[in-house]
Amino acid sequence: MSEVLVLKLGGTTLADQAHVLDELAAVARKRPVVLVHGGGKRITEWLERLGVPSRFQDGLRVTDQAALDVAAAVLRGVVNSELVSDLRDRGVDAVGLSGVDGGFMVAERVPNLGLVAHVVGIRRDFIDTLLVAGQVAVVAPLARDEQGIVCNVNADDAAAGIAAGLGARQLVLMTDVDGIRDASGRKIATMAADEAEKLIAEGVIKGGMVPKIRAALQAVGWPGSEAVIADSSDPHALSRALDDPDFGTRITATREAAEAPAGPA
Repeated sequence: MSEVLVLKLGGTTLADQAHVLDELAAVARKRPVVLVHGGGKRITEWLERLGVPSRFQDGLRVTDQAALDVAAAVLRGVVNSELVSDLRDRGVDAVGLSGVDGGFMVAERVPNLGLVAHVVGIRRDFIDTLLVAGQVAVVAPLARDEQGIVCNVNADDAAAGIAAGLGARQLVLMTDVDGIRDASGRKIATMAADEAEKLIAEGVIKGGMVPKIRAALQAVGWPGSEAVIADSSDPHALSRALDDPDFGTRITATREAAEAPAGPA
């Protein structure tokens, strides 16, 4: 199992996540890091400016060619460049790329969502070269489908696919909620895969949280691995996600793993 940390950030303004980048810079001096970013809110803003309607299905953006053009420009051209620049300001050797670069992410088209793809594998030699060189890979969620067509990829899915491909011990999905809640509204600190599936089936987990949970489940296929859904607004969000078992919701393959104490970052 790899000590690589895969971290997913949303695509809000840098000011909103500066504290997470500060912590990431400290972590990157100790272990390899892959940072995957979204950009949903900023994509929607640009689509509205350009008069292109936004449509979602099961928490995922339906993407036609006009929406893809905007998404690609915002994700790779704006958000990715900003994050790389901001990390370099913090003394981090960071390099920006998307899943298209070097055929890094291997993806297949998702039915009924237009130009949207799901990550089914990665070129590990490509990313290993960057990580061994001490670079933090900052990844925009775009990839080519099986026909070579560039598609939008849900950022949680991209992060999970990378974590699974690297055999990463920890995947952290930053979001705007403090974790998953059960039917009574109680926050769930640890949850096994079968419990997550049950909550989805019962409709307790719904909307945009469903693809996030599905992504987490993709990344916890082996003993000792965990995915953490954590609130990015906490001043110590990343360090707590890595070390505090009561922060956010930890998802593991089995209940035994969920009950095991969290290891050091």
